[in-house]
Amino acid sequence: MPSPYDADTTAPHGRPLMTRALTREADRARHLLAGGRWRPTAPDTEAATAVLARLTAPLPARQAPTERRLAVARDRRLQRILRTTLHHLDAGAVSPPAAALFAAVARALLPWHAHPNPPPAAAAPAHTAAPHPPGRAPTPPTEAGEALLPALFTTLAAPPPPGTAPLTPAAEPWHARHEGRRYGRPGPGVWTAETVGCPGCGGTTGPWTVVCDWQAITLGRACGTATREHGLAFSEVWLLKPDG
Repeated sequence: MPSPYDADTTAPHGRPLMTRALTREADRARHLLAGGRWRPTAPDTEAATAVLARLTAPLPARQAPTERRLAVARDRRLQRILRTTLHHLDAGAVSPPAAALFAAVARALLPWHAHPNPPPAAAAPAHTAAPHPPGRAPTPPTEAGEALLPALFTTLAAPPPPGTAPLTPAAEPWHARHEGRRYGRPGPGVWTAETVGCPGCGGTTGPWTVVCDWQAITLGRACGTATREHGLAFSEVWLLKPDG
């Protein structure tokens, strides 16, 4: 059974990678941090530290670094970055601004999600810490995350200044539509789908109306029932939204 994730696992010269949300959320995070309006919580720092370790991990050098071996190593690193990001995103412990940033990173790297033939690692989106200085050439496109937000995640992973308390800015809720199915992949090439049932009318026909405040997801049906008892993770809803 095909998964909805397959829509974004095409080669880079086919469907564009979803990077608009990442650019927006990365810029927002930088401004909030620089202005002192966001002082990350302990879960934010812990999650950022884990993602940063994946972002900056050196490529393995067990054998002679042929071009193919380097490409495979880079794709594996991107998959590890994505899995680490999704793990902390779906755990629900990070603050809303961190959840928005992690979700945007995951969306940009979605083509590498448990896929046997991900796009070449050189197609990974490049996001540098700041615009390049005048008179200097811009940073070239990253290969598998070498330039993927390391400065921003270094700031997020840094310990808080002494005597300061966490400060979390408000996050704007978002709305979406969801067909009401949960997808899984128990084995290579095998997809499963589980339908979310309505606790009010018992209906299973979507779509549901999704309302999310970055801390909890509420599903609503035409019968008027709204529920948070659905088992859907952030990634199962947010990653399927258009990259607007």
